[in-house]
Amino acid sequence: MTSEAPKRKKTVMNERWLREINWSQDGLVPAIAQEAGSGKVLMVAWMNREALKATADGGEAVYWSRSRKRLWRKGEESGHVQKVRSIRLDCDEDVILLEVEQLGGIACHTGRGNCFFRRLEDGQWVVTDPVLKDPEQIYGAGTEDADAGKGAKAE
Repeated sequence: MTSEAPKRKKTVMNERWLREINWSQDGLVPAIAQEAGSGKVLMVAWMNREALKATADGGEAVYWSRSRKRLWRKGEESGHVQKVRSIRLDCDEDVILLEVEQLGGIACHTGRGNCFFRRLEDGQWVVTDPVLKDPEQIYGAGTEDADAGKGAKAE
């Protein structure tokens, strides 16, 4: 771990840092997951206080699933865990940046390396990144994540 790795023992004892965050009215803050080393943006998700505290305490990314209304431990179903190397807060104190090691090389439920696989070209969204693993192989046929990934596959 780098010297910027979260200080797990101190976060448990001192949670004042959580009060410094400008949470939205619904108690959330956007969280950007960035690949440590390359700086590539992998995904954006949401965190509530409990998710951010669990991330800082455990060293693995935990998010708040707005659709499922529950904590979502990244990789709990896919195995594509994000090991957190550092946690940063932006200048307005309303966005979290997680520098992570993405296990398995897949961050997106569509089976891609990151969630930003479409680029705007001539007024149309064009898929630019390949599917590395079929979502049905990751999550199982007929699951919510596998079905959600179908609409975004490259043709």
